Amino acid sequence: MGNVSGVVQQLKKELERAKREVERYGAALVALGSSKLGGQRHTLSAAARRKISLAQKARWAKQNGQAAARPKRTMSAVGRRRIAAAQRARWAKVKGLKKAA
Repeated sequence: MGNVSGVVQQLKKELERAKREVERYGAALVALGSSKLGGQRHTLSAAARRKISLAQKARWAKQNGQAAARPKRTMSAVGRRRIAAAQRARWAKVKGLKKAA
């Protein structure tokens, strides 16, 4: 049993040494500017990614002496429904399935 306790003591010493070494590596990373350990990343929303993308495109356009690209226009849900209803009506007329309303 004396031999086992010696091995346990040696393993505890090695564990403490490894912990100190990991702390030193963490301190070195913080000093170099990378404060995040473990590589945790936060995801951006689609709106945030779009804003960043448009800002970067504007910077490149300014640097290259070009006009910045305008953002794409979006259609409201009401407008989409109106267009879809009109298209359905056109297809019904073409197919001869239009009912008298």
